[in-house]
Amino acid sequence: MSSLFEKIFYTFPDVCCFAPGRVNLIGEHTDYNGGYVLPCAINRGIYCMARSRNDRRLQFYSTNYSTEPIKKYDLDHLEFQNNWADYPVSVIMAFKAFGYELERGCDFLFRSNLPEGAGISSSAALEVVTAAVVKELFFHYISKQELAIISQFAENRFMGVNCGIMDQFAIAMGKEKNALFLNSGTLHYEYIPLKDASIAIVIVNSGVKHSLASSAYNQRRCECELAAKNMNVSEICSLDTEEFEKKKHFITDKLSCMRARHAVYENHRVIEAVNALKRHDYRHFGLLMNESHISLRDQYEVSCDELNLLAETAWSIKGVYGARMTGGGFGGCTVNLMESGAVKDFIKLIKLIYKEKFGIEPLTYSVSVTDGVRTM
Repeated sequence: MSSLFEKIFYTFPDVCCFAPGRVNLIGEHTDYNGGYVLPCAINRGIYCMARSRNDRRLQFYSTNYSTEPIKKYDLDHLEFQNNWADYPVSVIMAFKAFGYELERGCDFLFRSNLPEGAGISSSAALEVVTAAVVKELFFHYISKQELAIISQFAENRFMGVNCGIMDQFAIAMGKEKNALFLNSGTLHYEYIPLKDASIAIVIVNSGVKHSLASSAYNQRRCECELAAKNMNVSEICSLDTEEFEKKKHFITDKLSCMRARHAVYENHRVIEAVNALKRHDYRHFGLLMNESHISLRDQYEVSCDELNLLAETAWSIKGVYGARMTGGGFGGCTVNLMESGAVKDFIKLIKLIYKEKFGIEPLTYSVSVTDGVRTM
């Protein structure tokens, strides 16, 4: 990448950072409801090289859009141009909103091996790696946790997606061979070991791209907020399942009740799943994954035919503990927990069955759990 940076920008980079993607093992659509999540950073992600300039220009180039010219912005008059570079620009806008003014412009070069729109946080990784590079160039004292908060702010305020903190936090704070048990309401977290060589995580990409900025995603958040208001609580996940059952009759809208039911019971599943993981009870963990998918399909209604086929097929394959859709939904990927020895047969079968049904062969990624954002 260094030679390419020189070719594109006629100079050498000052810094190189890597931000991983993330897969959420369980705890979907709970993070913006003040609940628990259990993601982990994976060994696929986005690299970024950068160098500060002597003027106020920002320039962005990506090898993933190699046919497109360099995207150029004015640091003093930042305006979106409706292209991929708006994501890193939104992060720079967020730094400014937090009181961190860049002293001068920068050149950025990105390279990614994360599939876009697949639910493994390519946009969040792009935001966090940009934030990390800006930190290294100008603000060394900023913590990784603050990088996550700035990146989430960029997505919420400037990109128009009302996401929770999970994606950015997992990408910034991930730890090798550990899942991240995060209370999204308080940001208290605990690392849960995932060191057992007898288990494997495989991601299957349905090929159906989603858009988290779609009205459907933001509508789910509005429905949960209505349910919380009806039950006179600040956040849905502040309720346990028993409290929810006692108060659910206050919810005035049927859909809001369904969404709230998912969030409350999903939150409980995360706690159960963490306990199962601690005692190496992968069978029970897998059953909770399956229950999560069913709830996302039937109560939260964010799955689709392709994801349902992938999950339901996985449930029937020998050696698979559990499978579920992961990410915001409306397309994207499934995450599958299985015995290490089952991976080869699983991939062969899932590709065959999916192709017979939908006419395309899904991409599969056997991933390992890695550290969060870092300098290279």
